[in-house]
This record gives sequence, C-alpha cells and structure tokens, in this order.
Amino acid sequence: MNARSTTPAPPAKAPHAHSSAWAADLLRAQIASGELLPGTKLSEQALAESLGLSRNTLRESFTLLDSELIITRIPNRGVFVASPDADDVREIYAVRRTIEPACLAWGPNVDLSALSAIIATARKAHAADDVAAMANANQEFHKQLVLTSGSSLLQELMGRVLARMRLVFHAMSDAPDFHSHYVEQNATLVELLSAGKRQEAAQTLRGYLDMAEAELLRHLADRA
Repeated sequence: MNARSTTPAPPAKAPHAHSSAWAADLLRAQIASGELLPGTKLSEQALAESLGLSRNTLRESFTLLDSELIITRIPNRGVFVASPDADDVREIYAVRRTIEPACLAWGPNVDLSALSAIIATARKAHAADDVAAMANANQEFHKQLVLTSGSSLLQELMGRVLARMRLVFHAMSDAPDFHSHYVEQNATLVELLSAGKRQEAAQTLRGYLDMAEAELLRHLADRA
C-alpha cells in the first residue's frame, strides 16, 4: 500500500464546518475529484489541524467514510484511502444499473445543454489524449444524469458512488484507452435523449454499464 500522506485544503467558506458530516463531505469530494488517490494515508493530526476539527470529530467522519468503503482503517498503521477490489466493482455497478437508467427513462429535469457541454469537454480531452480530463468529464456526465431525478437523496448516494468509482478508475491508470471508449457512448445517450427516446437511452446505458463492469473486472483479474 502506498503510504504517501497528504492533507486536502478546506474550502474558503464552510457553512457546516466543525462537524463530522462536513469533514466527511469534504474528504469524499477530494476523493471523487481525484485529489486523494487509493493508498493515500490520511494523517489524523494534520487533517484535524487543517480543518479546525477536534480529533474526535474527525474520527467520526472517518467512521462514516469507512462505512461507505471509501477509506480503510488498518490497526497500528492508520487510515488510508481505499483500494477497491472486484467485489467493490460489482457492488458499484449494481447500484449504478439501478439508478442511472431510471434517471434517463423518467427523470423530470433533463438538461440537454449541460450534458452536451460535458460531451464537448470530453471530446476536447480525447483529442488531447488527456486521460485525467476524460475521467473527470465522465464523472461529471454521470453526476448530471442523476441530477435529472431531482432527488437530493439520489444525488447524495451518487456522490458516494462516484467517490468509489474514482478509486476504481485509478486501477485503470495503466489502460489509458479505457475512458476513451465512453466519450462517444455518452454522446450517443445525449442524442437519444434529444430525440425523445428515453427508454432506448436507458436500455443503451444498461448495456454500456455491463460492458464497463466486465472490462474493469478483466483488468483487475489480469493485474492480480
């Protein structure tokens, strides 16, 4: 395990600062954005000082993130950003197959402009061979899909899923073509939505998620 340690910088303004939930949200966002990578050690003392938290409050946030399988506590070694395995991938995709196609089929708040803008960003990243930017665009695309639901609970759940997905994506760092496969598949989903073919878009996404899961599992098996 990579013992590299880092401390994320807190946002300039934090309306719920000094709470364990706020700290968990901050760390989850840092992981979802790729700023904290699998195996990164989270220094309790440094984080508590940086965020202006008591160590007890920070430990409560660690407990929450541990329950979400985003971090891992190792006795006598400390707290680390998790490194997902094949079972984690299966769990993540089981959740995604339940939520995302339903949002495409029935979500009342489809924002075609926002989705199209993300596709444009992804295509630009693809043309530049910028794998990190493609991964970021993919995360934003799927986040935007769940926003169509109008449900804050689903958005909260998707935030947790995306944080775990970012950790999974790191496992594909030696397969730079992985993200490029999905740029045009995301574009196809937007085309179907634009044509009013929402059920077809939902079914297409299910197939897309099946393919992505299978590719990730093959890659993890090959690495093992």
